[in-house]
Amino acid sequence: MPKGTIGVTTNNIFPVIKKFLYSDHEIFLRELVSNAVDATQKLKTLSGAGEFKGSTEGLRVTIAVDKEAGTLTVSDSGIGMTAEEIDKYINQIAFSGAEEFLEKYKDNANAIIGHFGLGFYSAFMVAKKVEIRTLSWQEGAQAVHWSCDGSPEFEMEDCDKAERGTDIILTLDDDEKEFLETARIEGLLKKYCRFLPVPIIFGKEQEWKDGKYVDTDKDKVINDIEPLWSRMPADLKDEDYLKFYHAIEPMQDDPLFWIHLNVDYPFTLTGILYFPKIKNNLDIRKDRIQLYCNQVYVTDSVEGVVPDWLMLLQGVIDSPDIPLNVSRSYLQSDRAVKKISTYITKKVAARLEEIAKNQPEEFEKKWNDIKIFIEYGMLSDEKFCESGLKFALLENTDGKYFKLEDYRKLIEGEQTDKEGNLICLYATDKEAQYAYIKAATDKGYDVLLMNGELDVPFASMLEQKQEKMRFVRVDSDVLDNLIRKQDENKPQFTMEQQEITQTLFKSQIPPVEKAEFMITFAAMSPDDKPVVITQAEYMRRMKDMARFQPGMSFYGEMPNMYSMVLNTKHPLVQKIVEQAEQALDAELKPVNEEINATQNVIKALRDLKKDDKPLPDDKKKELEDNEHQLEDLRKKKEGFITTYAAGESRVHQLIDIALLSNNMLKGEGLDRFLKRSIGLLK
Repeated sequence: MPKGTIGVTTNNIFPVIKKFLYSDHEIFLRELVSNAVDATQKLKTLSGAGEFKGSTEGLRVTIAVDKEAGTLTVSDSGIGMTAEEIDKYINQIAFSGAEEFLEKYKDNANAIIGHFGLGFYSAFMVAKKVEIRTLSWQEGAQAVHWSCDGSPEFEMEDCDKAERGTDIILTLDDDEKEFLETARIEGLLKKYCRFLPVPIIFGKEQEWKDGKYVDTDKDKVINDIEPLWSRMPADLKDEDYLKFYHAIEPMQDDPLFWIHLNVDYPFTLTGILYFPKIKNNLDIRKDRIQLYCNQVYVTDSVEGVVPDWLMLLQGVIDSPDIPLNVSRSYLQSDRAVKKISTYITKKVAARLEEIAKNQPEEFEKKWNDIKIFIEYGMLSDEKFCESGLKFALLENTDGKYFKLEDYRKLIEGEQTDKEGNLICLYATDKEAQYAYIKAATDKGYDVLLMNGELDVPFASMLEQKQEKMRFVRVDSDVLDNLIRKQDENKPQFTMEQQEITQTLFKSQIPPVEKAEFMITFAAMSPDDKPVVITQAEYMRRMKDMARFQPGMSFYGEMPNMYSMVLNTKHPLVQKIVEQAEQALDAELKPVNEEINATQNVIKALRDLKKDDKPLPDDKKKELEDNEHQLEDLRKKKEGFITTYAAGESRVHQLIDIALLSNNMLKGEGLDRFLKRSIGLLK
């Protein structure tokens, strides 16, 4: 009996294979079945080249489990091996028979899966003994039996085998008995081998008989040898695509649409990518797209092959040109991968543009389901963004949709400010911002609805791409300031009136969690609201962006800054201010006189510091005393105004109405408002 030592550089090769070469022990079954398919495909290639004269009908790969013997066997009816080929391809680790075969038959080879020469040795991850029984296709060949117990030593001898092909027999380790369970093996075959191009047989079909399932005479074929992506799109119907989708994504709603990839230059790539119904949140799972290599499942970790933003899609990609490492489980960085990624991006963009152009109504119906996907893509990928600008839609508060250029034409007449900027007004909540939307539409303006997860960064991106276009939320300022058509109308109040009014209102604003207010003035129409609350677009957008960019998180921690804008032309505001001036005149007049006198003293003392001359010590003390006195006088003045304001129910009512319209009046403040409102009705 011939014996020998496997040609490796170290006696520790098998522990290395067992522990480090493959990420999961279950991979062994994929490797052995893939090799069996290789052997079968090679026979077809030899037949096509006229070298093999026999029949290629009924070629198959069979997997069998023998629990009593503790063995798992993978059998094929492919080309088999001679003793010389076993010595060359098995006894010399990492010399790939597939590579040599491909080189010889590169113009005629059927899909040959193996690239690495190490797949066979994955068997030693789970087996304490591996045997090969094989008979070559070559005329007059002698069948060979090879065995190895996981050490570098092997035994090889002639044997009896009537049928062409190879049997790989694994005697499983005691701690790997799970691979003798029918359900476990069937699950692995369906995971890794369900689309292999040669029938994979495992057991028999079953039927229900006499109260239990029993085997029939019909072989159980695990796989679909012609998966949908390997067929021509012209031969397929919508029902075919939907059926395939539900086969790979059970319990899912129908997809919105799909893309059939089919390219053979400058690389080979086929596949089908589906657009699922996406919920209105950013839920990126990285296991929705399966990668195949010649119909062998490789991985569902497709980073690099598929851009990150395309992880929202579902489906399959198959390419023999994607470079893999020896375990076939991890992608390697490669130019081909980048080209494939770029191609997929272009194909997705072209498909979306085609639907938007040829089926605009369908595209609009599906827009809210795919909006987050398109916005994410445009924010992530410059090339996709260029295409996306042609078909991305904007929706207004009336539920109408517009392409970007169409929307520019719609609003440029009314919503261009005096500096030539096109102002796109938007709302994020039609109900909560109803009053602001109504005020804008009453003036003939259009308001967009931007309530998506990515709408804020998307708006910022559009501002960068579109010249002189700005997006501002409809409640971020009074309308005349949002779209300024002329120079700002200055408030009609004197400085003294503004000072009284600021304290009058600010002192009575109830506490609002994480909010701070400043009082401002605007000379709006007498018909506009007396008090309006706004939040500056810049700060709101910075806080929104903080959710997406960790480096901006400090904005998220800052309190919300609001402006409480008083309409100086509203009769009620004017009346409140006039009456406050009259009521406070006797108390404020002497305080104002003291304030003026103190300010004059401070000014005179500060004038002594001109030309960088330091103040004498006695003058420095006098300046500090007057500054403290001025601060005390102002507090005294604020105290008079605050005391008066506390009893002015109209001030409270106007503040609360403004807060209520912004959904900011809650709890005790809301209860007081309701009681006060009832009292005002008496």
